[in-house]
Amino acid sequence: MNQVTYLNNQFIIAMPTLADPNFFHTVTYLCQHNEEGALGIIINRPAEMKLGEICEQMHISYQSDTIANIPVFIGGPVHQERGFVLHTTGGVWDVTMVVSDTISLTTSRDIIEAIAAENGPEQYLIALGYAGWGGGQLEQEMLDNTWLNTPYGKHIIFDTPIDKRWQAAGGQIGIDINQLTTPAGHG
Repeated sequence: MNQVTYLNNQFIIAMPTLADPNFFHTVTYLCQHNEEGALGIIINRPAEMKLGEICEQMHISYQSDTIANIPVFIGGPVHQERGFVLHTTGGVWDVTMVVSDTISLTTSRDIIEAIAAENGPEQYLIALGYAGWGGGQLEQEMLDNTWLNTPYGKHIIFDTPIDKRWQAAGGQIGIDINQLTTPAGHG
């Protein structure tokens, strides 16, 4: 019997051959992966929106132009009307999934209010929507060489320039992602 390895708290990196515009050259941080499916947040696809616009839509006042100009990301193609905050673990929020000792995912309004008041988590990434897979779907896509999984790196999520995250995620395991192609024999 094959034992399934779940990829919680890891990156999946879109292979260069993945042409789907929702995932082309993306890095997705997997927050949850089990027999029922997977949920992840794309960490390198900025939206054409800033936090100030989100705060205005939610009627939340913010403290500074720095807060207003924080980038918002397209977390994935599912439920793009919903907000997700990937952040360093800590603080108490109404709706939080602890992914690891260092990373949590929060979906409640209170974290946006805290960020706007400059009382939020130490580091965070705000996204609209998420990437989701049904049971067994991600495993099949991995077998089809659609994705490369690597350990997550907190510095890649929060400190690496957005346009460098795809290469940096592959670089963690010594791979130049731009040089990868679909292996011969797979079709």
